Amino acid sequence: MKRNYKVFLLGLLLAVASCSFTTKEFDANSDKDEVLIELISYVLSKGHYDPKNINDEFSGNVYKSYLTGIDARKRYFLKEDIEEFEQYEDQIDDQINAHKIDFFNLTYNKLQQRLEETKDYYPEILAKSFNFDEEEEIDTDYDKIDYASSKAELKERWRKQLKFTTLSTYYDLKSEEEAKAEEDETYKPKSDAELEKEARETTKSSLDEFYDLNEDLERKDWFSIYVNSIVEEFDPHTFYFAPRDKERFDIQMSGSLEGIGARLQKKMDNIKVVEIISGGPAWRSEELEVGDLIQKVKQEDEKEPVNIIGMPIDDAVDLIKGPKGTKVTLTVKKVDGTVEDITLERDIVEIEETYAKSAMVNKNDRNYGLINLPRFYFDMEDAKNRTAASDIKKEIIELKKEKMDGLVIDLRNNGGGSLATVIDIAGLFIEEGPVVQVKSGTGDREVLTDDDDDILWDGPLVILVNELSASASEILAAAMQDYKRAIIIGSKQTYGKGTVQNVIDLNRWMKNSDLGDMGALKVTTQKFYRVNGGSTQLEGVKSDVVVPDRYSYIDIGEKDMENPLPWDQIEPADYEEWDGYIDFDKTLAKSKKRMAESKQLQLIDESAKWISEQRNEDVYPLNYSTYAQQIKENEELAKRFDSITDYKTDLSFVSLPYEQEMFKQDTTLQEKRTRWHENLSKDVYVEEAVNVLEDLSEGVERKSKLANIKN
Repeated sequence: MKRNYKVFLLGLLLAVASCSFTTKEFDANSDKDEVLIELISYVLSKGHYDPKNINDEFSGNVYKSYLTGIDARKRYFLKEDIEEFEQYEDQIDDQINAHKIDFFNLTYNKLQQRLEETKDYYPEILAKSFNFDEEEEIDTDYDKIDYASSKAELKERWRKQLKFTTLSTYYDLKSEEEAKAEEDETYKPKSDAELEKEARETTKSSLDEFYDLNEDLERKDWFSIYVNSIVEEFDPHTFYFAPRDKERFDIQMSGSLEGIGARLQKKMDNIKVVEIISGGPAWRSEELEVGDLIQKVKQEDEKEPVNIIGMPIDDAVDLIKGPKGTKVTLTVKKVDGTVEDITLERDIVEIEETYAKSAMVNKNDRNYGLINLPRFYFDMEDAKNRTAASDIKKEIIELKKEKMDGLVIDLRNNGGGSLATVIDIAGLFIEEGPVVQVKSGTGDREVLTDDDDDILWDGPLVILVNELSASASEILAAAMQDYKRAIIIGSKQTYGKGTVQNVIDLNRWMKNSDLGDMGALKVTTQKFYRVNGGSTQLEGVKSDVVVPDRYSYIDIGEKDMENPLPWDQIEPADYEEWDGYIDFDKTLAKSKKRMAESKQLQLIDESAKWISEQRNEDVYPLNYSTYAQQIKENEELAKRFDSITDYKTDLSFVSLPYEQEMFKQDTTLQEKRTRWHENLSKDVYVEEAVNVLEDLSEGVERKSKLANIKN
């Protein structure tokens, strides 16, 4: 395929542009944190699309953001601590410019002191019974609440929070007991005193785990929060990755990792298996199970295993994962209490839910395909490996074998990913032409095009979006909308992220340094624009057919973030609209009419308004009777929305033949697909997408007949 791969060079643009300043030297003998501050501020000043002035206003914003980041609920710091910190409120800019971290050191040391003090609060408070008959309430609007003026006031704040948490658990336990008693007349429910004690024990157990995990945090973890409070002042998508965070980001983008194929979680001192990833080594061996506790890890070249009980989970995971083909032996305490050694050969583990998946549905003797794309994934290490574009192409080919008459691309909740894959995917649906425009901070404009005039799918196309469809999703939806190649169905607008980021390895400046891995910086270097010249920044992509959903009245988009870049526009690219449809506008009108008359969507809209109202509640009662009454009233109000989940279309979905063959060896995958198909059959948005495809298909058929008559 002769596609334009200019877009792959985007990741290199900053590297090339920065050649003029890569010669800058950083003192490799200084404190690592101070060097990191100097390095990041330097890269941002030279490489960010719209560098900020690091001044007193900048300092004040970082100050507030950082304190919120480390003590959002104001349950650690005292007012006297804040008074001590305030000397730095307008000096963080000076600290950054001088590459000093006095403010961080002060807050870090004080936080560790307060964490240790509050660690003693909850066992003492939870050792005594709560009186749920008292008339009390708790205000959870932490932005408006001041810091506690004394330890006694702070401890009282903890008491209310713990009572609120325990009350919630107590209510649930009591409801469960009442339900059991209704089902079985011989059942003797637990007393209120027993339930109250059990609820307190549950609260204590959760906090035990919290403080246990907190002890695993190192100074560098807290420093990352401080660094990100600085870099996020530039825009919401500029972000510092500590070395381990960068590794997680790479896995998220590629959808694969090298290891045993198990998701792990720390539970107190134990490393617990919480999921076996379908198709991975652990899944194939059938020896490791969900619920197993991993106690020791031994590499194939080691004589003695390493005990990982009590080890931070990141360190434990580092020992367990490893290169493909190597073996690791795990000493595991099974769910039944027995202990055994399990040897697994590591392999490439593909995280299946990251990847594109497809299904077929038949309506009125026509076959329609649906492809769900959770993310625009690609391998940052090797562009030849599996990508969203190659998978979409494969799925379309398989769908065409089943005589597909129309296609839905579901981009709902797709937060974006690789810009390169967008160009490739768009090229599957249009002849050669521009897909997106990119502008740098210097004003240079580049039009990224599909240079291949081959079209893999020239039939009816619908794209589903919602408020969480962002970045690369918006590029594809916008291009298909501008070309009038697809009808966009979804929320009033998509997320509104119209910026391009590059991930820069900070170690390039630290050659011959013994400071260790400095991590990476994701920097906003460019903005992208539709082929019609408009930006998707803040405004997103406005759907052709607007349908309400649960996010309709919730502040969730780029416009609701801190420090977003502004909307603007540039000149349009040279492109021609698609002429494959005959009834495009008529189809839109019919769809809008159906949506306006849909009782299901009217109910969803009412539900979305109600959810928004509930989210604005800040004050809650700590009296059981009042609390239970409020829940009862809310449940009564919510009952009118129960039918939303009961909704059922007359559509049924099936997997493609190649995947059905896989089910013979992979029953887990089959179960996942069965659940997905069930959800699709209840999805009013998918139902309308199929309706639109049917209308477009009829128009395409009429156009074909007219063409034949003229010939």
